[in-house]
Amino acid sequence: MDLKSLKYARTHEWILVEGDSATVGISDFAVKSLTDLVFVQLPAAGRKLKAKETFGVVESVKAASDLYSPVAGDVVASNAKLEGDLGLLSDDPYEKGWMIKLKITDPAALANLMDHVAYEAFCASEAH
Repeated sequence: MDLKSLKYARTHEWILVEGDSATVGISDFAVKSLTDLVFVQLPAAGRKLKAKETFGVVESVKAASDLYSPVAGDVVASNAKLEGDLGLLSDDPYEKGWMIKLKITDPAALANLMDHVAYEAFCASEAH
């Protein structure tokens, strides 16, 4: 996956938009910040989400982090494989470690997200 084609939220979720569909996950920066992952909870298909609404949680041995939807949309799929294998998220957060797929209902919210260059600068500022 070309990371430059993704948009990012300040809460470290990424989104890959394909027409009116999108795939959402958390960035490698977020995964590395959380370290040893122990649990993930994702929504069922059919759930309607608003932009910035909590859609799940990921827990590590040191913290729990809420997951936020970057845009409004209807959940069409969750990555059930993550619940049995959190290594997918640690090893490949952008491909096999995706979290949910959405049918976007408010594409205007995409304008509020960062591109790859802005997100890298944001992460660098958070790391200090």
